[in-house]
Amino acid sequence: MLQSKKIIALFLMSILNVSVLSSASYADGLPDFTTLVEQHRTAVVNISTKTSKKAVNKSPHDFLGGGNREGNDEKNEMLDELMKRFFDGNGNGGGFGEKDTSSLGSGFIISKDGYVVTNYHVIRDADEIIVRLSDRRELSAKLVGKDKRSDIALLKVEAENLPVLDTGSSKDLKVGEWVVAIGSPFGFDHSVTAGIVSAKGRSLPTENYVPFIQTDVAINPGNSGGPLFNMKGEVVGINSQIYSRTGGFMGVSFAIPIDIAKRVVADLKTKGKVSRGWLGVYIQEVTRELALSFGLDKPKGALVVDIIKEGPALGVLQQGDIVLEFNGNPVRDASTLPILVGATPIDKDIEVKVRRGDKTEVLTLKLSELPSEDMVLSKAEPKEKPKKDIKAALILGMELAELDDVAKKSLEIDHGVVVKRVKGESAKHAGIESGDVLLMLKGEKITDIKHFQRLVQGMQENKTYAFLVLRGGSARYLALKAERQTINKED
Repeated sequence: MLQSKKIIALFLMSILNVSVLSSASYADGLPDFTTLVEQHRTAVVNISTKTSKKAVNKSPHDFLGGGNREGNDEKNEMLDELMKRFFDGNGNGGGFGEKDTSSLGSGFIISKDGYVVTNYHVIRDADEIIVRLSDRRELSAKLVGKDKRSDIALLKVEAENLPVLDTGSSKDLKVGEWVVAIGSPFGFDHSVTAGIVSAKGRSLPTENYVPFIQTDVAINPGNSGGPLFNMKGEVVGINSQIYSRTGGFMGVSFAIPIDIAKRVVADLKTKGKVSRGWLGVYIQEVTRELALSFGLDKPKGALVVDIIKEGPALGVLQQGDIVLEFNGNPVRDASTLPILVGATPIDKDIEVKVRRGDKTEVLTLKLSELPSEDMVLSKAEPKEKPKKDIKAALILGMELAELDDVAKKSLEIDHGVVVKRVKGESAKHAGIESGDVLLMLKGEKITDIKHFQRLVQGMQENKTYAFLVLRGGSARYLALKAERQTINKED
């Protein structure tokens, strides 16, 4: 009996020892951030601003950091609910009307003589910018340059022999790698948080030129503009945004890759502005249905839906082209193309591989410089509806009518037919709505209802076809599956 108790006791002790050793091994394997923080925290600064002017009819969307709302409606709705900018760390910047406002953010020093990098939205509309150093000195900062598209601003303070941070390369970052953020959440200077890289190359609804680094590092209002470090102590990103239902951190944060930031900062320092390539096209995502209709084996590339007059792509690219490669780089999806175009030098021959019809072609063009403000189609809805005495036709489950000259002039088009009602399930499933203008089918412009009927007659049952549709001044492709007995004239 005694012998049995000894055996049990020895067994329990062995289990305990294994448990302790396992815990010790696990603890020894965790990263130690203390040296990194001690060496680099002094180059991280607190940035506060004051704005003494009227808030001019800003909507809640503006105060949350909204931008151009053209494009994907679902993404815009998601943005309204979830995307919160960190422009106001102390809660004073979100009101409406006429009053002084202040904001709070972070930044970091990149030169001993006082150049400081932060987010554009931290200093947006500021009349006064104050940089507080780690030794508690408060210095007035001059705005050297700002770039709204990348959300980066370059400041300058008058000082010497300041601590400086080294920059690494965001390209070398790997998903799962440990990263550290230092900033001033809610005004608590030099707060340190850590996590891992969750993903790379993330596209956000209002950002066309930044492939964001996604992390699970705890980021909150006031962290904006602060550095994201790798374990070598190199800055690999600038903390910029979070994805949240509440406005606070929920495990998803985004940083601007330092490789993007360095190019922007170099332009701001030398020219005061950023030069980017411009292609002059409107694009959309290639869905599974659209890929099928264009003969692709899977969704990929960027689908050209419209070409801006006098833009670089005019006369080279066509509506319906799917851009598969740009300047030797694969175009994985629609969000990839603006990033590649923006980073490409202008006035040089660029090769673009496109899917056109059932062929793949390589085209050559030259980019021009992106205009200072985004160009959007200034098209309006028809001021007058099609005349009632025009005979309508029911085609593909859509009741159609001709466009009169007044409507065409209002929409700035010379072709197309308007959808009066949607009756067929296939058309409803495709997303076609009353008031849509059908512009193209099978790569051909739809001139009128008779022409459209001829195009439809050559369609195969249960095959998916891409329609170019104009809605609310914006064009986009929709995929519709052809049904039996598609044509039926009605009085």
